[in-house]
Amino acid sequence: MPKEKPNYFDLVYQVVREIPTGRATSYGAIAHYLGLKSGARMVGYAMNAAHALPDVPAHRVVNRLGMLTGRHHFSTPTAMQEALESEGVKIENDQIKDFDKVFWDPETELSI
Repeated sequence: MPKEKPNYFDLVYQVVREIPTGRATSYGAIAHYLGLKSGARMVGYAMNAAHALPDVPAHRVVNRLGMLTGRHHFSTPTAMQEALESEGVKIENDQIKDFDKVFWDPETELSI
């Protein structure tokens, strides 16, 4: 019987659901944690598809510099920033301020 391939989007969503309120992580950190061969791009594809899923806090996933690169996939151009700011995250020029303090690393925080 052939081995069933994992659904990478579901694995990404499992990780994203664990990001605490007021914290954020990067596409690359999730990819690294999951050992995804196609890396951050695959996580980005998953996040683009996640906006219809109310239990996946896609607004908490940004690029490696803390830039809100996925903002154009939200219902309005400012929705991602507004969601982060409502959780206490400071944004300046489409970038998380003090990203190193807000950054949540699944490698050290999870054991999925």
